[in-house]
Amino acid sequence: MPDAPAAGLHGLGIVYFGNDWNATNRTSSHHIAERLATRMPLLYVDSPGMRAPGASGHDVRRALRKLAAAFRAPVRTPQGPWHCTVPQLPFRRLPGVDRFNRVFGRWAVRRAMRRVGIGDCISWFVVPHPGFLAQRLGESLCVYYCIDDYAAHPGVDAPLIARCDLDLSRRADVLFVAPPALLDDKRRLNAATVFSPHGVDVSLFGRANDPATPVADGARNLRGPVIGYFGSLHEWIDFELIEWLARSRPHWSFLLVGHAATDVGALRALPNVHLTGAVPYAALPDWARAFDACIIPYRLNRQVANANPLKLREYLATGRPVVSVRNAEIEKFARWVHIADGREDFLAGLERALRDDSPAAAAARMAAVADQTWDRRVDAVLDTVRQALARRTPLPDSGTAPCH
Repeated sequence: MPDAPAAGLHGLGIVYFGNDWNATNRTSSHHIAERLATRMPLLYVDSPGMRAPGASGHDVRRALRKLAAAFRAPVRTPQGPWHCTVPQLPFRRLPGVDRFNRVFGRWAVRRAMRRVGIGDCISWFVVPHPGFLAQRLGESLCVYYCIDDYAAHPGVDAPLIARCDLDLSRRADVLFVAPPALLDDKRRLNAATVFSPHGVDVSLFGRANDPATPVADGARNLRGPVIGYFGSLHEWIDFELIEWLARSRPHWSFLLVGHAATDVGALRALPNVHLTGAVPYAALPDWARAFDACIIPYRLNRQVANANPLKLREYLATGRPVVSVRNAEIEKFARWVHIADGREDFLAGLERALRDDSPAAAAARMAAVADQTWDRRVDAVLDTVRQALARRTPLPDSGTAPCH
């Protein structure tokens, strides 16, 4: 159980609906849950079902495997939360599937709550599609922690996810929003909207600036300078930009640390591009130790425009110079980040970063995020939750249909 309950929240647990708990790529969903679990009992509910399904046998078998996982007892994770899986059948156009998801989902979650000893609870949604359970678990408060423009993600059932996000935004008792570009729209939907930007594990990523930290084995013999990236390699990464940079500077090494979730064959073919595959989150500072500069090479699309990139603060916490594309959150750090408009500007930013970096500049970057730890973020969030509980009164029905 948690070391000590959060003040003013004694007797409450959290039922936390997030993405895959076991994913190698650790998101804000995981960071917040781990820290909440040190303060209160927390049940982390994996919620598959955001992707738009096909009619293939693979999708059917995958859905059935996920459904079977819901019957397993919750397990205690080394990080503190209890963990279970409560999927939704994705074939929502079939008669009866929506009703099944609602009835089965509520039964499975309440069963898991009983098994881990959570009675009075706060429901906490970090993904929108299980939002049909909001205010249907007997909870004292419903929190929606919106960390992305979910309907803009590639491969999701965009119309459904947009409806779920809209409905949950209206129904939540407290709506936290991480991307600044979404803040005004969310405030128009819900007066209880609070801006809550990402945090960073300052102590972990600060290790990259410590001479005692070993360079990861796979990066020790790279020809410098080393241009580094860590994170998943998804469709929103501008692979053409990386390829152009690598061809433009064949004597530089480009080190891409993370799982490749899409085709990266063109990059693999380049001798000065090195792809590591997935690595443990705790090992990222060992790889960043080899970086001479870091890049955020996103495609300029709706998803990126509304994003709050977690790696921005992580890069700054390493002390390394950063070159990035532009969005609303990144622009807040323009004093410490070179924001590039176009390929030539990106390359010029990298050359300037390599030429002009200094220990004083590294220290300034680290200082820019030193007070933005995940612990501080969670403390601030819990203060807001306590205040909302203190003034809690039943809310009228929003008048919108459930997202199913």
